[in-house]
Amino acid sequence: MHIPDGFLSPQTCIVTYGISIPLIYKSFREVIKEESVARLGLLSALSFVVMMINIPIPGGSSGHALGASLIAIFFGPWRATAALSIVLAIQALLFGDGGITAYGANVLSMAVVPAFVGYWIWKVFKKWEKLSYFVAGYFSLVTSALTAAIFLSIQPLLFSSGGRPLYFPYGPAITFPAMLVPALIFFGPIEGILNLAILSFLKKRNEERS
Repeated sequence: MHIPDGFLSPQTCIVTYGISIPLIYKSFREVIKEESVARLGLLSALSFVVMMINIPIPGGSSGHALGASLIAIFFGPWRATAALSIVLAIQALLFGDGGITAYGANVLSMAVVPAFVGYWIWKVFKKWEKLSYFVAGYFSLVTSALTAAIFLSIQPLLFSSGGRPLYFPYGPAITFPAMLVPALIFFGPIEGILNLAILSFLKKRNEERS
């Protein structure tokens, strides 16, 4: 789901940077207020590992989980945004996974949106503990893919010359199914199961220690 360089117009990159930078700034201010920086770092490392493992699916495509809702449930969506923004920066700068120019868009689609969506859904379903873990992970992944699909699919609609796309060439009719079907069928459930397994384990460990 990482958007590489060259897929988004400069205008889109500027707008997404303009939106993401204040959100990143606020997220780091929230982290600095807390004493849980070490634990946040551990879950950031977990998210990094999760995102680096690409899972192939039928049709020749592949994808990965995020871990955004997992961190958001533990530490809140602002701290999850901070953690994921660090992970995305490291991936872009050191591994070429996601573009530098597209970093703002990737932060919005893979950090901000899944963290807040996952957290809010978990709050709504919190009464049903295990279900809340799963649906938070599932919909955080799906909405992440939806956000990235929106950024990509508007490129040929807004930025073309003589009917020829200047950047990402595929409109909504192709981009939305290509990104959302795998998210709905494969990667959403994977994210949900990951949440359920890890959060249930951590809660059990906390109960045993108390």
